[in-house]
Amino acid sequence: MSSETFTTAMFLIAAIISAGVLINAVFPVIYTLSSSISSSSHNVDERLSTDVKIVTTYASSTGHTARIWLKNIGVGRVADNDIQRADVFLGGKGDFIRLTRAATLAEGTWKYEILEDANNYWDPGETLYIEAMTTKIPGKGGEIVYFQFVLPSGGLTRSTTFTASD
Repeated sequence: MSSETFTTAMFLIAAIISAGVLINAVFPVIYTLSSSISSSSHNVDERLSTDVKIVTTYASSTGHTARIWLKNIGVGRVADNDIQRADVFLGGKGDFIRLTRAATLAEGTWKYEILEDANNYWDPGETLYIEAMTTKIPGKGGEIVYFQFVLPSGGLTRSTTFTASD
């Protein structure tokens, strides 16, 4: 009888140790998966709620400037900091550059203004006005001007082509 009790105790101890090892091996994987799923769902939510439309464009080959108006048509707002860190590409089709954001316009730079802004966010329905300068803007001979706007998360990318006006 005592040998059966000893064997049962050994099996019980082995089962408890095995359960502990299994929990220590599985719990970190579950925790990592749950944080990955949470992060992924946040990114999907951000992409679905943020939508922008390029309203109109204008480029001057003599002044090397372009003006672009974008409308926030999504349900989410975009923080001013995200706009400041956005990538803006401008130039001829196949011959464009990434511009640097600056407070005053100069060669290779862009600046922006959220029209009718009240809270430092690009809210739904508001318009973002971008002014950019680069010598990469082609002449008015019908060559195509390329523009692209990308938020830092990469969740929003809008591009268009148009011709210079003067």
